[in-house]
Amino acid sequence: MIGVIDYKAGNIQSVRHALDSLKIAYIVAEKPQELQQADRIMFPGVGNAAYAMENVRKTGFDSFIKDKAAQGVPLLGICLGSQILFDYSEEDDTDCLGLLRGTIKHFTNIPSFKTAMQKTATDKADLKIPHMGWNDITYTEQNCPLFEGIPEETDMYFVHSYVIQPQDVSAVCAYTAYGIQVPAAIHVTNIYACQFHPEKSGIRGLRILRNFAELKV
Repeated sequence: MIGVIDYKAGNIQSVRHALDSLKIAYIVAEKPQELQQADRIMFPGVGNAAYAMENVRKTGFDSFIKDKAAQGVPLLGICLGSQILFDYSEEDDTDCLGLLRGTIKHFTNIPSFKTAMQKTATDKADLKIPHMGWNDITYTEQNCPLFEGIPEETDMYFVHSYVIQPQDVSAVCAYTAYGIQVPAAIHVTNIYACQFHPEKSGIRGLRILRNFAELKV
């Protein structure tokens, strides 16, 4: 049973549709007590980090997520949900959950991205912010079970203006190229994070969700 956290900052309908199409059992909940029996947790999100964290704290999902992660329950953050698993986001100067070490930076605050924009000034349209659309992913040496059966250079769907900057780069299991190497997916023990939207990434994205549902607990 997958527990999907609804903290009023998530793309819940598209996640519902994806899980329904896979015939995977799930429950969407606005209160932590509704997910006590879930054996894996999905934490989607779109929008603003400060607003999201306010709602996560208000509902008590902050301590719930930390407790579940400490118990070894598989946790999957998607897009904004992936970012606020980290320590801090530059978006509205937001302290986040701190389950993963690192910060979230705006594209324009990453020096190598600014350099890339300057080098491609004549076709800057290729580096618009937000980064929106289909980009292929490349794998690192880490063998992440989320990507089992998915060939490298598969396109995934991205929509974001902020970039995960993990303290430990070995946590990155996939990158995409957008002026710079952008961390596309993170894996640390039982915690998984996708900057892209697997629920909007076609058949391959659905395979990621199935792989998550079938992780050994």
